[in-house]
Amino acid sequence: MSFQVPKLTVDGVLFEKNQIVLVKRKHEPFQGKWALPGGFVEYGETTVDAVVREVFEETGLNSTVKDLLGVYSDPKRDPRGHTVTVVYLLKRQRGELRSGDDAVDVRFFNVDELPELSFDHEKIIDDARRKKS
Repeated sequence: MSFQVPKLTVDGVLFEKNQIVLVKRKHEPFQGKWALPGGFVEYGETTVDAVVREVFEETGLNSTVKDLLGVYSDPKRDPRGHTVTVVYLLKRQRGELRSGDDAVDVRFFNVDELPELSFDHEKIIDDARRKKS
């Protein structure tokens, strides 16, 4: 029996005051567009470990998980195929903002002045803002 399963990803939402950290994507899909830091969960890795690792690799920031925001599973959310992402609210521990890994740029944006976003990240950020309030 052969069947397909969705790929598992994680995304991190890191607010500081009225700002959120975003990365500019180095690769397709959405190359050159802004996104939440995140990526694929490696085999044998928890989603918590994956989000902390991915955020560090893409932003240079060490973080810890504060809370689970939600699970986003729309089969059309990623043009590469069906992915399910587990999204966490994070707290910065230390580190200096620097782009790395799959990001060509990283910066904090005012949550009221966001650039055009990739995937379903506008919806995720809206959900995070409501939860944060």
